[in-house]
Amino acid sequence: MSAGTGGRGELFADGTDGDRTAATAAAAAGAGGGTRRAAAAGAGPGTTGGSVTAVTFSDRAPGPSPAAAPASPVPPGAPPRRDGSAPVPRARTAAPGAAARRREQGRERGREKKPWGKIAQRIVPYDLQPDVLRQELVDLGNEFRAYQRSPEPDLAVLAALHDRKARAFAAWATVADDASLREEAERAEAAARTTREMNANRLGLAPDGDGPVIERLLTRVQGAHGRSVLEYVRVRAPLPTAQARLAVLMLTLRSARAGTGNVTGQDLGGWLQGDAERVLEQLVDVGWLRLPDEVTAADVLDARPEEPVQVTVPSLLLDAPRPFSFGKVTRARLSGWAQRAVGDRKLRKKKSGAGTRLLAVYTAAHSRPDGRLGGAGEDEGLGLDAVAGLCGLPPGDVAEHAGLLVAADWLADGEVVGGRLRGRLAERVLPLSGLL
Repeated sequence: MSAGTGGRGELFADGTDGDRTAATAAAAAGAGGGTRRAAAAGAGPGTTGGSVTAVTFSDRAPGPSPAAAPASPVPPGAPPRRDGSAPVPRARTAAPGAAARRREQGRERGREKKPWGKIAQRIVPYDLQPDVLRQELVDLGNEFRAYQRSPEPDLAVLAALHDRKARAFAAWATVADDASLREEAERAEAAARTTREMNANRLGLAPDGDGPVIERLLTRVQGAHGRSVLEYVRVRAPLPTAQARLAVLMLTLRSARAGTGNVTGQDLGGWLQGDAERVLEQLVDVGWLRLPDEVTAADVLDARPEEPVQVTVPSLLLDAPRPFSFGKVTRARLSGWAQRAVGDRKLRKKKSGAGTRLLAVYTAAHSRPDGRLGGAGEDEGLGLDAVAGLCGLPPGDVAEHAGLLVAADWLADGEVVGGRLRGRLAERVLPLSGLL
């Protein structure tokens, strides 16, 4: 049912059948304003106090209706309409920018639904496509941070993360056409290769990855540092004898960081057996070694593990040029590695002398992961001059001492061919390989 005005301004109401209801055509003169009032059957109260109450009709069951919504207030002082009726309230309008705000709110909700991500100091864009790439970058960032918080490093896991990062950044670089992302992918590939190599060194895997798993004492980098110490002793040892060179090697490893190191009588006796006191005095006499005031070589031999003697190697003090660049962890690892080689049980049983023990250390340091001595190809094996120079032996005696190492199961085989010592470490000493 609807309401309206007739041709002469009379109010009418249409029923459901569309006919005008005559009963609603009543007009009355308003006091002072000439305002016409209309009433219909079922209509609410009329206007009071100069305002008009809307007439509502419905041919439907009672319920919510747009007509029931509160009207906007009539502005105060609004002029009356031409026909004398009360002014009609203005229609409500949406606040400026409301649609834009709704769109922005929708975008914000979209951002909230996607997980936030950061990797390699880069924020992962929330709208990056394809979405599977974005999710991979977010997951990788979280997994790298979790790995950094882990108590124990797992290089195999880290290498796998770098591999994934390389692939993801390469795809991101293609999507974004960003050269810096491609460079990051290349760095990740290099990091993966380096990490796998470090892991192979730690586990003692052969280069093809099919060899036995061996717990190595040294990494490849530490093996290189060990060879630098051996070369330093070969060139800088103050005395030519094998006993003196062995003492210089072990004391250098003890004092490599700051020029001072602790030793005990047990250390010296294990290295030099009955020659310890004599060799120690010789090194002091030539000025290579310095003992504390009022401490003699005999006192050092009496020093117990709980009260070691601190000796000084002047050429290794901090104010002197530094011959080595490794840190304290590597120094300790190298010292333990050399101590294990020199004090090998089977070498002790064979009563091996200082020259044989030095040869054992040298062959271990200059072996590949599979135990073969020297480099590959034409460089395979060890030059006799270099070996003899470290061990304090005539070059012609190297083959004899190599035979002693074969008898002590240090070398699986060893022979001098063409001026080079060729052979390989026995399986039991593979953990001592310097990983050439």
